Amino acid sequence: MTFIQTLIAFFVALGVLIVVHELGHYWVARWCGVKVLRFSVGMGKVVFSRRIGPDQTEWALSALPFGGYVKMLDAREQDLKGLPPEDLKREFTRQSVWKRFAIVAAGPLANFLLAIIVFAGLYSYGIPEPSSRLRTVAENTAAYQVGLRGGELVTAVNGESVRLWTDLRWKLLELAIERQPASLEVERPNPSQPGSTVRDTVTLRLDGLNTSDLESDFLGKLGIDLARPRAVLGKIVDDGPAMRAGLKEGDEILQVNGKPVIDGLAFVETVRSSPGKPLEIAGLRSGREFVLTVTPEVQTKNDRNFGMIKAEVPMTPEMITASEAPLAAVGKAVKKTWDSSVLTVKMLGKMLIGEVSWKNITGPITIADYAGQTARIGIISYLTFIAFISISLGVMNLLPIPVLDGGHLLYYSLEVLTGRPVSERVGEIAQRAGVGILMTLMAVAVFNDIMRLMT
Repeated sequence: MTFIQTLIAFFVALGVLIVVHELGHYWVARWCGVKVLRFSVGMGKVVFSRRIGPDQTEWALSALPFGGYVKMLDAREQDLKGLPPEDLKREFTRQSVWKRFAIVAAGPLANFLLAIIVFAGLYSYGIPEPSSRLRTVAENTAAYQVGLRGGELVTAVNGESVRLWTDLRWKLLELAIERQPASLEVERPNPSQPGSTVRDTVTLRLDGLNTSDLESDFLGKLGIDLARPRAVLGKIVDDGPAMRAGLKEGDEILQVNGKPVIDGLAFVETVRSSPGKPLEIAGLRSGREFVLTVTPEVQTKNDRNFGMIKAEVPMTPEMITASEAPLAAVGKAVKKTWDSSVLTVKMLGKMLIGEVSWKNITGPITIADYAGQTARIGIISYLTFIAFISISLGVMNLLPIPVLDGGHLLYYSLEVLTGRPVSERVGEIAQRAGVGILMTLMAVAVFNDIMRLMT
């Protein structure tokens, strides 16, 4: 059932992105007066079609679902003999270079517009997300060395306000890629006045991160993690290890085997890593200290053993529902789309010069997996996934690689500069080179997908 859900989520997302991209080409082509012969979702043999409109444009579904195209009246592809003069005027290559430029650029721009619309809608609706509060910081980390200890609420990074954990992570990632320091404005508990806070600013150096750190949990390398609630037990399952040991709902766990428990997540991790091993637990119950021993029962999943005491441990972090006024939401969405596009280009540049591994290139298997995961989490996560994939599709199509939209835009740019179109011979050679580049990138992406599945 999970596999079917993943496939449905993947093909729905893929279909939306393809239709939006090709509609961009279609609408601008019609606006520029070019005759559109076919609008196809999918590639290869047409399996279903219907002609609509004054031009009798063929709207089609094709056999291969990976892609789509808009077929226009084009002298390079069709024999135009016998066409009436009014149709010849609507042929693609007879249009000015600026009209051709606009038609080709409209596809990627439609993907960016989709991302802006989705983000703006989500920001207006309100997205419940974890706040930017920090978990207890481990010693011998960069965060600990600059004075962060945990419990701080990060309110700004390099002067830019942050409220959400995703905003904090995103800004630190941008700075880490550029090896720039991060100035964090924080609110921390005031030790002299319980319940109040004091403001402070710390500067976190990010140039110590290497390439492999950026590809994994780079925040963890710095000592930064999302704050979790205290280890206070919720519902206790009847006849489970927790109940048999004497644990009760509302108990706060302070230590396990003499080691402090910083939060509920740490307690769960300790229990899971101790199948069948007695754990001495010290805690508080109604303000009184207690000590008892519980032995997690052994559970097995995917040939791996883990411990379970059958007690609920709340781990939901401090949440904020961030909503904006419509106009502010649009502005924030535009900025998010721009920042994501710039970061994607930077990452591609880092790959070319060897500062970021090519393992970051993902293919259809990984994308399908993420589609399924986000769809199961909820509609907000799924829409966010579609927005980010739409941005990636827009950026990739603007790369100056022949065959892609960006390659054609490069041709038209050269035509503007030289005053004449690129020769057919040069175009043919470039097309072959572009196909080779795309096939290489696809091979790398599929290889990376397979390696992720195996590991």
